[in-house]
Amino acid sequence: APQCGFSAAASNLYAGRIISLGTLVAIYLSTSDEMLPILISEKQPLDVILKIVLAKAAIGAAAGFCIDLIFKAGRAHEDRHEHIHDLCRHENCHCEEGVLRSAVSHTLQITMFIILITFALNLFLEFGGEDVLVRLVLDKPVLGPVLAGIVGLIPNCASSVAITQLYLSGALSVGAMMAGLLTGSGVGLLVLFRVNHNRRENLSILGLVYLIGVTAGILIELIL
Repeated sequence: APQCGFSAAASNLYAGRIISLGTLVAIYLSTSDEMLPILISEKQPLDVILKIVLAKAAIGAAAGFCIDLIFKAGRAHEDRHEHIHDLCRHENCHCEEGVLRSAVSHTLQITMFIILITFALNLFLEFGGEDVLVRLVLDKPVLGPVLAGIVGLIPNCASSVAITQLYLSGALSVGAMMAGLLTGSGVGLLVLFRVNHNRRENLSILGLVYLIGVTAGILIELIL
């Protein structure tokens, strides 16, 4: 899916345990943020675009399926209603006063949080941060996917823009590009840390997304 709204929505759904961990990770890995619009605007061949999009979707689906198989037994006892109640309590959603009011209140809180963080990141990138990103991932075999994966975790569209443009210019290998785009879930992880109050779990999910993205990128680089 283009744009990161899907990953943000998935974070909220996971915090209420409406979706599984595997589904959440699959969405994070397959979300393309600004990658797809850039590939289209640069008039890339349709088969190239489809290969990249389908590869991300396939890696995300496979990883999500495996994660659910592994963690299904351990999460079988979790109470979904308890998680939703806990989310409402932490967010002061006034769930007892109606679904509409609670939904609007929660959406406004998340929107303001994203705006503030995005503003701060844009300031950093405006004053030379984007050049730092470019120098980090530029033409580094094997190490490229490791560094690109870190860049991809930055909760801002600039990371996916920089990674895609570097790939199109020939400065970035396909493996490094895939690693950065796989870990790049836009503001999804940012929202997860905001709405899911188990910090250790959030860090574990972040590490899992990074590990899968970088491993896939290195394997692609070695194969191709």
